[in-house]
Amino acid sequence: MPLLSVNNLNIAFTKYIKGLKQEEIQVINQLNLSIDAGEIVAVVGASGSGKSLLAHAILGILPSNARMTGNIFYNDEELTDVKKVAIRGKEIALVPQSVQFLNPLMKVGAQVRSIHNKKESVSLQKQVFEKYKLSSIVEKLLPFQLSGGMARRVLVSTAVVSGAKVIIADEPTPGLDSEVIKEAGRSFRELADNGSAVMVITHDIDFALQFADKIAVLYAGTTIELASVHDFTGDGEKLRHPYTKALWRALPQNDFLPIKGSQPLPSEMPKGCPFAPRCELAVSSCSDEMPKKRLLREGTVWCHHAT
Repeated sequence: MPLLSVNNLNIAFTKYIKGLKQEEIQVINQLNLSIDAGEIVAVVGASGSGKSLLAHAILGILPSNARMTGNIFYNDEELTDVKKVAIRGKEIALVPQSVQFLNPLMKVGAQVRSIHNKKESVSLQKQVFEKYKLSSIVEKLLPFQLSGGMARRVLVSTAVVSGAKVIIADEPTPGLDSEVIKEAGRSFRELADNGSAVMVITHDIDFALQFADKIAVLYAGTTIELASVHDFTGDGEKLRHPYTKALWRALPQNDFLPIKGSQPLPSEMPKGCPFAPRCELAVSSCSDEMPKKRLLREGTVWCHHAT
């Protein structure tokens, strides 16, 4: 049974287009995802595919003009708005993408310790800082005194110290050197091995493949494939969705082949499969209706003709 599951998530934003006239833009459409305890799922996709919005929906921190439908379950209990507030930062912790999430008026050591809020928090914070090559001086600094890389290491430290059962890391590695990136990956692996469900949002597929168990591929606000990291090999013959295969072949270490076209804007979404306008395998039915979930070769895919 998944520790965290997202079922048919839809998110739309209301905006004013002229005077008092409003328009609703759908940005997430029928997105599905599940993570078991002890598992790392890396969420990958191009910018604008909905990765960070997914994290914010789970935590209940979407902006006020957002309308969300669908269901999110934690530990087999539906996460209502009230429940999200009660467990946010305790049972579900976020490693945010922006270092602006740090309190600008609070020393970073105290911020990390406040996440844990137990007697051993001081020693635990010092231990984690040492692991991430943050000297004892750093804990006494304010966020504006940190370099970008140092600030990101502090953010990763908050997840390690939190003891949360679900860890959501939103782009945790930009600005970090290769050794600290590996250490962050090992820490996420350790958290999962100790029973947490870890979701890592990243553009770096190579990083994800080193530490994750599964890769969830998002495209234009929806899930198109959930695959084991072991499927990302060779020419991508074990992968199922045409976009996932093309994404894999586009990497520099593979064929370095560009994907023709571009991801559609939320206001220009096709009626059917969002990848259909770029897909060489698309037929008329692909443009008529959204693909339904299919279990295929020990993976999950949303595609009309995946084989």
